[in-house]
Amino acid sequence: MGVLLDENTRVVIQGFGGAGQREARTSRAYGTEIVCGVTPGRGGQVLEDTPIRNTVREAVDEFGANVSLIFVPAPFAADAILETADAGVPVAICITEGIPVHDMVKVKRSLAGTGTMLIGPNCPGVITPMALARAGIMPTDVYLPGNVGVISRSGTLVYETVDQLTRLGIGQSSSVGVGGDPIIGTTQAEALAMFEADPDTAAVVLIGEIGGTAEQEAADYITQMSKPVTAFIAGATAPPGRRMGHAGAIIAGRAGTADAKKEALRAAGAAVADSPSDIGATMQQQLQDAGLL
Repeated sequence: MGVLLDENTRVVIQGFGGAGQREARTSRAYGTEIVCGVTPGRGGQVLEDTPIRNTVREAVDEFGANVSLIFVPAPFAADAILETADAGVPVAICITEGIPVHDMVKVKRSLAGTGTMLIGPNCPGVITPMALARAGIMPTDVYLPGNVGVISRSGTLVYETVDQLTRLGIGQSSSVGVGGDPIIGTTQAEALAMFEADPDTAAVVLIGEIGGTAEQEAADYITQMSKPVTAFIAGATAPPGRRMGHAGAIIAGRAGTADAKKEALRAAGAAVADSPSDIGATMQQQLQDAGLL
């Protein structure tokens, strides 16, 4: 059934402003149960057919919320994540971009041992097509239920990749946007481990970027996987020292270059696409070679 979201998903949206209301409409139309919005000071109101409460704890106690989707502005987003953990919500998905690094250092330390898994920040969210479960900002019309997991630091590239897969008749089990900030919750390697353990996922697409060493850490995990992995690294032409797109996409040393990441992934056994237009075809070939298509 994929990872993180399933037919029992009950989403609370923190920060029920314009973006939260828009995505609530899209998710609800897709088939996802949006149970509550949280905006302090507006508890008791109903917006977009969604009851509003002042705290996440109320959303859990009254509506059984088990996934939090966070649109809270950057200066307050760290507190929103910690409020989710304090309320015992098992999955927090933070769309917010630009949370101060110092705040995220505190969040990472505070989440350890809480039982709350953080996806993001600065991510497109998570979708499990088979369950019609969506908590994020991704378009729904490009997704097709199937058995290929997708992991990405980039929102735009994940939509392009999924569209390629769908056009080839290759459906997706779940799509996880891990986020493009320097400090995120769930890493690429941890997302790979979730898909490796998922019996309904047969293969995985991993979309990375320049900057940091997350893809090399993912490559270390790929050597232990039983499922084929197709990978793509964005930013091959980016100059060192200049941020490209996401805050975490900046080359600082050899390990952060696209070439270093591609080398590590190929050495781990992943099939690496050199162009974004080849991602779908590369995955298709892997599935055919493995007798899965």
